[in-house]
Amino acid sequence: MAFNDHAHRPSVDKDKTFSLFSASPAGPAATRSEFEEVGKIPHILPHERVFPIQIGSELFKLSGASISSDAPSYFSQFFRSQIDKALEAGEDPCSHIRTLYIDRDPATFHDISLHLQGYHVKPRDGTHFVRLFADAQFYSLPRLISRLFEEDIFISIGHREFQIPRDLFNGPGNTPNFFSLGFALFFSRPDDLFPGLDRQGLLRPPSIAPPAVDNRSAEVFAELLDLLRGYPVAIRDETHRAALLRDCRYFNFKGLEQRLIPHHISFNQSRGGRPEIVLRIEDIFKSGISVAVHDDDDAAALHPGLSPLGDVAGPLVSWVQYARPYVDARPAELILEIGGEATRLHHPPGSTTTTTTTTTTTNHNKSGRRSQSPRVEFFRDVRTRVARLFEVLATKLNLPPTTQPLGLLMASGGAGSQPPTPGHTPLSEDRVRAVVGPDAHVVLDGKPFTPPSPSMFVPSGRDDLAAGYGMREDSQDSMTSRKRRRLDTYGQGQGEGEGEGEGEGASSEPDAAAWIVKTGQWRLMVRGPTGGDKMSAECVLVAVRLDAYSSESTRNASRGFLGAP
Repeated sequence: MAFNDHAHRPSVDKDKTFSLFSASPAGPAATRSEFEEVGKIPHILPHERVFPIQIGSELFKLSGASISSDAPSYFSQFFRSQIDKALEAGEDPCSHIRTLYIDRDPATFHDISLHLQGYHVKPRDGTHFVRLFADAQFYSLPRLISRLFEEDIFISIGHREFQIPRDLFNGPGNTPNFFSLGFALFFSRPDDLFPGLDRQGLLRPPSIAPPAVDNRSAEVFAELLDLLRGYPVAIRDETHRAALLRDCRYFNFKGLEQRLIPHHISFNQSRGGRPEIVLRIEDIFKSGISVAVHDDDDAAALHPGLSPLGDVAGPLVSWVQYARPYVDARPAELILEIGGEATRLHHPPGSTTTTTTTTTTTNHNKSGRRSQSPRVEFFRDVRTRVARLFEVLATKLNLPPTTQPLGLLMASGGAGSQPPTPGHTPLSEDRVRAVVGPDAHVVLDGKPFTPPSPSMFVPSGRDDLAAGYGMREDSQDSMTSRKRRRLDTYGQGQGEGEGEGEGEGASSEPDAAAWIVKTGQWRLMVRGPTGGDKMSAECVLVAVRLDAYSSESTRNASRGFLGAP
């Protein structure tokens, strides 16, 4: 049976037809060539003949042009082999064309026949998508497979259907993700959906369930999609933020995660209009850390509570900066927030440390001078995080990540066997040097507290020690600083160096001049060597805002009874 595809085709003015598409960005010429390319159907089967295909209980009749439009395929090879056999035998091919019977779903094949006839077929949902994709693979239709490969992602999240454009994940840090990695079964190779199966003699493809993730929230995922599309989403509370971040990490949206973590970016005019970013220590990534170097005069201008750091010329002061990966184009000065009552601030003897006017008794070290620097001690996982942060800073400054000799380090099992502590880095001791200057906002025992002036931290007549307020110790104390005892994760001594009770940091037992910092915000400053310091560089925490208590009674006063409103 012959079918003349050109007999009753109406005449068409091609120029008028293509002028309808002249508004396309590529212009009329590009559109014309595109349509001409699509109209070129290979002559695999005679275009004018009709070939019968029985799918399930329905009979479909397709022209050779339709079948050849997406070939080579199962259909084209089946009918081409019949025509070739008839031609070899010198017989009429029409008498040798038999009906192809396939036991598949006729409703799905109806959409496939529309595709072969030149219509655009768009999946309606996840079930329709996997049926089209499986049958396109089974029938070996390369153009349909390629088109479905570029279609939207259909997935059920929390028993709710979603249709997601693929380019929605093209933002920085959001690819690869759950969909590009977890859907490798469908999309790793568009030419082979069923790897390992022999297509010869394959009666039907294996059944495929529509992709679904039932253990995640549909509402939270919908909000993540809105954020990816650029729409603002109001974060109701910290529980809501935690839910968004949890699913960001589940679907591996790293760029979106950085936008959602708690942060605050501002420009501090009192520090020369420098940008600042406040971040929690658990949200710090090493790829975002950098160090900005300033000279002594610039450091004093940026932080009025500090005097010049010493007599050595050159760039001695570096402020730690941070840029959120995938999000921030430029780094900002980092203000590190540490909470959870994991910080203890040890004051130097002779300083005012309570809300009253009582001053503690002056104590001296072994050289007869007293230590001038407040010290910060960390506990639990915060101590590990601070140690890792200092290791990254040491790497940025081209310093070795540890102070242990290589031979001793290898004998003890390598760097991984060391307890994580700031004292094992070249930038600090176990108790990190700190500055609580007049510009720091301190709330102590629930009441505002004004930090003392630099003169309260040094003996009378020793103005030379006031240079670098809170930053310098006598040379003897610096020389013996590396001999101090190491503290374990919970602040107990590990028995190294000086005897019990000697040195600053020999014990972590509470003392009268110590504060427990519930939540603190700190700038990180790296200074070069001064005076007799043996360390090539040192990281100093500069207090910005502290909420602390000096006695357990204050902490107990904030407790509530279980079940009480």
